[in-house]
Amino acid sequence: MTAPKICRKCVMPEAAPEITLDEDGVCSLCRRHEKEKTPGDTEKALETDFTRILAQHRGKHEYDCLVMCSGGKDSTASLYYMKTRYKTTPLAFTFDHGFETEDALANIKGAVEKLGVDFVLYRSSFMNDMFAKALTTGSKAVLCHLCSIWYMDVTFKMAARFDIPIIIAGWTKGQSLRQPAMTKCACNITAPEFARMAAATKEFLDKHVRTDPKYADFPCSMEEVLARAQKRHKSLVLSPHWFLPFDAQEYTDTIKKELGWKYPASSYPAKSTNCSLNFISAHNSMKFYGYTHYHVEMSKLIRDGLMTRDEALELLKQDFSPEMLDAIAAPLGCQADGTPLKK
Repeated sequence: MTAPKICRKCVMPEAAPEITLDEDGVCSLCRRHEKEKTPGDTEKALETDFTRILAQHRGKHEYDCLVMCSGGKDSTASLYYMKTRYKTTPLAFTFDHGFETEDALANIKGAVEKLGVDFVLYRSSFMNDMFAKALTTGSKAVLCHLCSIWYMDVTFKMAARFDIPIIIAGWTKGQSLRQPAMTKCACNITAPEFARMAAATKEFLDKHVRTDPKYADFPCSMEEVLARAQKRHKSLVLSPHWFLPFDAQEYTDTIKKELGWKYPASSYPAKSTNCSLNFISAHNSMKFYGYTHYHVEMSKLIRDGLMTRDEALELLKQDFSPEMLDAIAAPLGCQADGTPLKK
């Protein structure tokens, strides 16, 4: 099988009809970015905007903010700065669907103990049947997208339970459009780079989730999550990384020194902190689409001058053994390719 051609400016492959390369080897996404970019796009989010929002809510509730902590460098730095730089009273919140790594959980434990912040760990196997169904049916739905819908729904419920006005994420500039106030918590499903992924995920949710009594109340889109949250309890979702004057290397060095944070022994992409199920999700995305949502995120960073193309290519390399993937899938009762395990 011939490897797809890759844009010479970013790391997106040619994946017609959504993503094409022109005669110069530049992808349609980069060309779109060039056309849409205006002088105003260089204007940065001001930290004063962020501190103004925090001041409006500080001290009016038991907790000023709920910080989503995965144990990765971005979310750990968010917790660190919310406590030390912005002087808020945060509640750290970790979601574990059973596939969080011990390294990630150790990072979280170390951070909350050294910062002296309250901490809630939500651990549940609720999603296992859905993950297993996605694999055994051969669905092209993105496992990470299914998980993010549930994660955000649980997060909004947690904020409502503790009457917390602000949810703090660890999203970087490559993971979300920069906005003074976050109103969307997922990728732009109307963008061409996500069109096929979104369609496959919707098809799976409609066919296998809506019809399953266990998941009768499961929100089938991020828009549905947000609509429910607005009715239940209004919480603003923000990321300090849109405003902080530090790059990733600087804040990583800081949390290593101050909190004893460490890179996990194994994660994808390299130098990230993602759950073990993410290996299967990324493997399948490459198989079905030729790229992952990490390619999209890093391509955005490349276009904005925040990462080099060579750095991204190195981080995105996949060398997953079938044995490793099967071991990860085993708790779901199947192999990574969806073959049921013998009982």
